[in-house]
Amino acid sequence: MAKRDYYEILGVNRDASEEEIKKSYRKLAMKYHPDRNPDNPKAEESFKEAKEAYEMLSDAQKRAAYDQYGHAGVDPSAGPGPGGAGFGNFSDAFGDIFGDIFGGGGGGRRSNVYRGADLRYNMEISLEEAARGTETKIRIPVMSSCETCHGSGARPGTSPVTCTTCNGHGQVRMQQGFFSVQQTCPKCHGGGQMVKDPCPTCHGDGRVKQHKTLSVKIPAGVDEGDRIRLSGEGEAGVNGGPTGDLYVVVHLKEHDIFQREGGNLHCEMPISFTVAALGGEIEIPTLDGHAKMKIPAETQTGATFRLRGKGIKPLRSNEHGDLMCHVVVETPVKLNEKQRELLRELEEINQKDSGKHSPRAKGFLDKVKDFFE
Repeated sequence: MAKRDYYEILGVNRDASEEEIKKSYRKLAMKYHPDRNPDNPKAEESFKEAKEAYEMLSDAQKRAAYDQYGHAGVDPSAGPGPGGAGFGNFSDAFGDIFGDIFGGGGGGRRSNVYRGADLRYNMEISLEEAARGTETKIRIPVMSSCETCHGSGARPGTSPVTCTTCNGHGQVRMQQGFFSVQQTCPKCHGGGQMVKDPCPTCHGDGRVKQHKTLSVKIPAGVDEGDRIRLSGEGEAGVNGGPTGDLYVVVHLKEHDIFQREGGNLHCEMPISFTVAALGGEIEIPTLDGHAKMKIPAETQTGATFRLRGKGIKPLRSNEHGDLMCHVVVETPVKLNEKQRELLRELEEINQKDSGKHSPRAKGFLDKVKDFFE
């Protein structure tokens, strides 16, 4: 049986915050824990399912992989955490939950090294740039590792010291009734170390806000919503943790002539009343210049003509799309008296045999007549 979507299991949106994910998991875990549902055989499976979803989505790296590749993006052998999806006694299973309630952040020894956040940059490009590819520079604000203290947060010549309250574990154990829970150390805030003499540049944070300029290559054929990943160009990690990634999301500017649909381009081509009736050759625009197209006699509004290979070669395709020209017959405007006279004469001739010269109008009028009769 295929696995259910992790976001669906927890009942949260895909853009849910960490706090929303924790809150939802806490409710489900309280609801389905087998110790509280001894007569419900399905409770154990629901508990395991919620626990697995939480442990994947609460990990930034696993969540990013899952968002991009689904279940295939997370290691199936990793399971839902140490010890599998099983559960011990009630207090063991809820150590991390009640740790959050009482100010903690999870059981066990906690590392104070964290991966930097991924960043998103929305880039707007023209249709021509999307078709041919381009290279451009962008300027983004990021949290970078402090060059003065090299990310340690301590003044040069000094080092962070082990927290004396938690002895470097980052957490302290508390007794809450019959529960034995852990909470984040109030002294070092879970880091396990303390900076007694902070760096004057970053004030002990280990990171500073900077702007950096990056060169981004946009490959030919990108489409609306495509993402370009720049590995290691996100925010700096905490306490020497790995740097996050930057995702450049492509958005296409509205074009004056063309509308894109995959590899195909569409355009609306107005033609004169005379060309539509008698036929002729017109010049049409393409992304590669101009091309000529023959219009057959008696062409009607809505007729579509295809120019093969005049569209865009999509990023993940080996073939160019086509250009679809949709004809619109333009009614003459601002006529002089001579033009009006000629058109009246033409209309008189057409009315003598309207079924032959205007078959669609004749057919429509016949249907209207039948309807009222």
